[in-house]
Amino acid sequence: MAEELSDFIEASGLLSYDPVAIDSIYKKNPIRLLRRLWQTLLPIGLFLLGVGWEKLIGSLDKDERKTFRAKEFTKLLVDLGPAFIKAGQALSTRPDIVPPTVLEELAQLQDQLPGFDSKLAMACIEQDLDNKIENIFAEIDKEPISAASLGQVHKAKLKSGEQVAVKIQRPGLREQITLDLYIVRNIAIWFKNNIGIIRSDLVALIDELGKRIFEEMDYINEANNAEKFKELHSGNDKIAVPKIYRKATSRRVLTMEWIDGTKLTNIEAVKNLGINPNEMVEIGVSCSLQQLIEHGFFHADPHPGNILAMKDGRLCYLDFGMMSDITQQSRVGLIRAVVHLVNRRFDKLSNDFVQLGFLSEDVDLTPIAPAFESVFTTALEIGVNKMDFKAVTDDMSGIMYKFPFKLPPYYALIIRSLITLEGIALSVDPNFKILGAAYPYFARRLMEDENPELRNSLKEMLFDENTLKLERLDDLLQSATKEKLLDGEKILDQTIDFLFSKKGLFLRNELVNILASKIDSVGWKTLIRLNEKLPTKIRSKTIEKSYKINNKQLLNISSIKKMFKMSKMKSGFKRKILFKKLPKILITKDTYRMGLGLMQKTSEKGIIRLVKVAAGVRQ
Repeated sequence: MAEELSDFIEASGLLSYDPVAIDSIYKKNPIRLLRRLWQTLLPIGLFLLGVGWEKLIGSLDKDERKTFRAKEFTKLLVDLGPAFIKAGQALSTRPDIVPPTVLEELAQLQDQLPGFDSKLAMACIEQDLDNKIENIFAEIDKEPISAASLGQVHKAKLKSGEQVAVKIQRPGLREQITLDLYIVRNIAIWFKNNIGIIRSDLVALIDELGKRIFEEMDYINEANNAEKFKELHSGNDKIAVPKIYRKATSRRVLTMEWIDGTKLTNIEAVKNLGINPNEMVEIGVSCSLQQLIEHGFFHADPHPGNILAMKDGRLCYLDFGMMSDITQQSRVGLIRAVVHLVNRRFDKLSNDFVQLGFLSEDVDLTPIAPAFESVFTTALEIGVNKMDFKAVTDDMSGIMYKFPFKLPPYYALIIRSLITLEGIALSVDPNFKILGAAYPYFARRLMEDENPELRNSLKEMLFDENTLKLERLDDLLQSATKEKLLDGEKILDQTIDFLFSKKGLFLRNELVNILASKIDSVGWKTLIRLNEKLPTKIRSKTIEKSYKINNKQLLNISSIKKMFKMSKMKSGFKRKILFKKLPKILITKDTYRMGLGLMQKTSEKGIIRLVKVAAGVRQ
């Protein structure tokens, strides 16, 4: 008994995940370990034996049997406790490890568990805050309003009269978690050493899981996350974050502002607040994309209970225990991948996955590009705005399970976040498509961001072998300005505003460069034709031999016609709108600068070409 108590004391003192320290704790005192091994390995072993037998006799090949076993596995994880529930949730985002049928069931895994004794909860508060309950709170509900795998929440009132929510950690949670992580990690080590078919490093996965659970168990860390999230979104008056009360917060107790809100999935209740549920979804999607692409700090667990509509029209985020960071390089890589996907450059998309860490550099990409093409071609034909994210991720899961993919932790959390968000949105609008909602934001970032890599991606999107694809520019501009459906005049207005804004400098420069090239090409083509009409005796042999027209350099008149034809078909567009906007274009200083730049670039190209012709250099 004294040895078990020693385990508890040592494990409860671990403030961060340390597999070496955990290993030393349970190797010294194996009694509790053996008991827990019996509680966990026996049901796991019986389950694996059953699956193995069905695999042997062939009954597991039937879809209904696979589904039954996947459900049984999910229930088993819930029965085994918090660490196994969290492990299951982590596996639900790993299509490189888990077959699609099991993935589907694990995605529905919830960590809702019965609450614990309120006396233990009150004792935890007094122990951690080193004060009597009555000295901290004017009143506190003894029964929890909700309970999950890591803790439960009680409603209370501070001495100052402010209503608060008090989150209290389960007694002995850290000790149970460390023991279960030790067991799961050793199972992973055995699998790694004995089961060769598993490509991903399961031990690294468990270590990542352990790190995240320890972060989630530290309520001071959660308080820091909440305040950081609030600061990042302080400029958005549509986003709310509860105030943290630091004096009543500790490692196992978190006290925050009480929020009266309504789950977005309760559509009628949201409408009764006088709020349009669709607008709440738009705010949530926009905020999530801002977290992912702009801030690189995102809420990885936006389930219905963590996002509430408030009566003042704001969207409130709760529970900041599971947050994640994305590097600037990864954010740029994600946008580049979207560009290559939209342009159907599946070879480059494969390279993007290498850069993002999904594939190692020594992997043969030859069979992967066709696999991407088979998954995305049909979806792209109906358009990004109508692409079914769930269907695409399911198809991608098959590819990732088949080929040697290894998912970076941040990507797994992004997928979990977006699938959860789409699930909430679909409960409001059955026709909602998250990729359609996200693409305008990606387009805007692509056009506005000054990152050199994204500038190259923009050029890649707009130019095909040095030819400006105006229909792509048209599509991109419309997507970038499509916060809501706009009429033709508004689209043109915003396009002009963007083109002549500070952020549009790059695009203006590119237009000047391409126009200079076209004028230069047309000028030289005219000169060649004139030369050809001259009498043979006075015809310039140097011009004739030195320059051959490249049709790809000629002015792309067909693209202009196509763009104009597309524009005429759009609602609200008329030629007079363009003429109406001409004064706005002509009076800007940037138009004058573009004109000067065009003259300068054209002159430079002409002089360089003359020098080359004089030197007899073929072009």
